[in-house]
Amino acid sequence: MPHSAPGWALGIDLGGTKTEAVALDPQGAEAWRRRIVTPSAEGYDAILDALCKLVAEARQELGDAAALTVGLGGPGSLTAKGVLKNANTQCLNGRPLAADLSARLGQPVRVANDANCLALSEASDGAGAGAPVVFAVILGTGCGGGIAVHGKVLTGPNGLAGEWGHNPMPWREADEPRLACYCGQSGCIETLLSGPGLAADHQRHHGGSLSAAQIAAAAVAGDAACAATLARWHQRLARALASVINLLDPDVIVLGGGLSRIASTYSVVPALWGRWVFSGGVREPVRTRLLPARHGDASGVRGAAWLGRDAVP
Repeated sequence: MPHSAPGWALGIDLGGTKTEAVALDPQGAEAWRRRIVTPSAEGYDAILDALCKLVAEARQELGDAAALTVGLGGPGSLTAKGVLKNANTQCLNGRPLAADLSARLGQPVRVANDANCLALSEASDGAGAGAPVVFAVILGTGCGGGIAVHGKVLTGPNGLAGEWGHNPMPWREADEPRLACYCGQSGCIETLLSGPGLAADHQRHHGGSLSAAQIAAAAVAGDAACAATLARWHQRLARALASVINLLDPDVIVLGGGLSRIASTYSVVPALWGRWVFSGGVREPVRTRLLPARHGDASGVRGAAWLGRDAVP
């Protein structure tokens, strides 16, 4: 299996809503898992405390296997000085999370963008295994993207490779709102395609206060308003991914995050995106494949575990 380094590895997926930790044995099989609510509203120190508690629980429950490497995937990216930027969990921005967590735990910790962790996992032995170029998307509290080429994650000199959610929604329609984004811009892809963005779009058009998951379930059950909201979301996702195909031309686009569970996405979006994929007037099928993450919710956290192994000198 890829990344079959010796020893036990703990991966942590730090999300805006939930945080998940998974321990992998030396063969890469899952040995332990825990999910908690991320204490985002309580601030940076509370998040550090929660992360340290997860590591302590893993060490205790795994007994002799407690000599864990630790890797963490989270929002945003690292500056050259090792501080976080661009995180939608805004209390993390400007903080040296890797250094602080390493100091608290007394061991090296590798921190990377959560979408990069997803790309690493899925390009290694997931939905994109064997594909030369994989673009991985997280559709959840925010919208992130990561790129893997021949199984290696691209980061770039600014740590921004794959930062898809903070580009403008392409081919914007006349009645489409340009919403303010926490990043300081307006009209970002994230403001419309994230879970909160989907819920807010439904409220603007139809009223009520439904979550993204409730909207998706109601659409399947035949609710006309929710079906209309989901159709708008699918069309926007098709536009946003078509721009990725035009720029990167990936072999596979892999979706992770809570909204990746909307099953209709994998047939509806590829049927739409050809309208915006550059063809020069010669129409042919778009050969990029759109697939759900093979490892589901565990995929990003598995990638984080492998990154943690790489942190060992």
